[in-house]
This record gives sequence, C-alpha cells and structure tokens, in this order.
Amino acid sequence: MPVWQWLLDSAGIVLVLVLCYGIALIVRRRLLARHGGTFELSYRIRTGRAGRGWLLGLGRYSGDTLEWFRIFSLSPRPKRVWQRGQLAYAGRRDPSGVEQMSLYADHVVVSCTTDYGQLELAMDPSSLTGFQSWLEAGPPGGVRQW
Repeated sequence: MPVWQWLLDSAGIVLVLVLCYGIALIVRRRLLARHGGTFELSYRIRTGRAGRGWLLGLGRYSGDTLEWFRIFSLSPRPKRVWQRGQLAYAGRRDPSGVEQMSLYADHVVVSCTTDYGQLELAMDPSSLTGFQSWLEAGPPGGVRQW
C-alpha cells in the first residue's frame, strides 16, 4: 500500500475518533441534565498565580450538594462535590487580566468560604442568583457566616 493511502486511512481514523468523542460529550451533557438542570460553572483549582488555575465545567444541584463536572471529561461522576452547609458566600468580582480569556463570557468570579479555606467559582449572573437562593434555602440551624 502506498504511503499516501496509509496517511489518508490514518487521518480518517483520527477524524472518526474525534467525532465519536464529540458525540460522547454531547450525550454525557444530556444525561447530566436529565437529573436536574445544569449550568456553566468554572472552578479554580490552583490559586498560586493570579488569574490562573481555572477549569471549565458544569454545575448541578443535587439535594444539599453542588456537583461539579469537568466539561471535556467523559466520566459520569462529579469531579468535586460541595455540601450546602459547608459553603458560605463571601462576595463576587469581575474577572481580571488572564481570567477574562480563561472563563466563559460574562461570567463573574464568586468567592466562598468553606471548612477547608477559600473557594473560587465562576458563573453567569443568573446562575449566581440561583446559587445564592440555593445557599439560603438550606435547613435552619445550618452553620453560615453571612
């Protein structure tokens, strides 16, 4: 078989694999949305350098937990889970510098305090309203610092 046919076959296989991956991501997102509405939620995993360490993802409320899924993962399980009673809203700010290019358009950065320290999330303003409502809707007697 000539080299050009081998290269063409290889390119076709790569194209099919990329297409299958894209379809799997779409199916995964649909399956995640079945169990409750999902919203775009970015999570800052590393806070060492200003504006760096953001991972794009999806958020989903599941009872008293907020589940976070990586956007380009095929795993049906959340990568992070936060309990409502352990989160406290600390404030919001607009993305600055490199963050503007790292995050979805029109998202705001939300600071929360947890039992383990500071947590930064990014979401759009309407999702922030839902997030604040979800936090306030917790059972009475929950430990919160407003």
